[in-house]
Amino acid sequence: MSKDVFFKDRITLAVTGASGSGYFLRLLRALVDTDIQIYLLLSDAAKIVLKTEENEDWPADLTQLNVFLQEKFQSKKQQIVVLAAKDWFSPVASGSSAPNKMIVCPCSCGTLASIAHGLSSNLIERSADVILKERGKLIIMPRETPFSTLHLRNMLTLSELGVTVMPLAPGFYHQPETISDLQDFMVARVLDHLEIAHKIGKRWCE
Repeated sequence: MSKDVFFKDRITLAVTGASGSGYFLRLLRALVDTDIQIYLLLSDAAKIVLKTEENEDWPADLTQLNVFLQEKFQSKKQQIVVLAAKDWFSPVASGSSAPNKMIVCPCSCGTLASIAHGLSSNLIERSADVILKERGKLIIMPRETPFSTLHLRNMLTLSELGVTVMPLAPGFYHQPETISDLQDFMVARVLDHLEIAHKIGKRWCE
């Protein structure tokens, strides 16, 4: 698929089986609102967690899912493009066509390990590998507790490669009153790191 010129930017958004589906949904909404095209990668485990945590039962068929998401988020045509796990001919699978930004939210520690060791058994891992080799911007958002020594070593490996490791650990200085406030805190931090202007949440001392 060629780059659509009517979007401000493009980004790859991957969702794995870690807990925290609400963060993903809020982030997807924010990206749509900022007029960015999103290549969306969903693991099988992510779909299960999404249904368990958010009661979101999305169509299994990709064509139906793309139509469903366009209606759900009131996005432009082709703004959200869901890709199959083994679609090696998709734009995100090659450095010559992939966006130069990628977020994994939430990121399971299994996916984190695969990315840290350069594995490419599915499109999520391959997309991350492309971002790394092309020196793009990769943000991973793990949600696990406690972190094992292996988890921490893998995070250090990625950090040394220039990856932004942003655990889903919201602050409380903005005096959150709802779960949405906590989600907004993390989404705002992601957008800040991607240098995307927004008005989500309160900043320190505001």
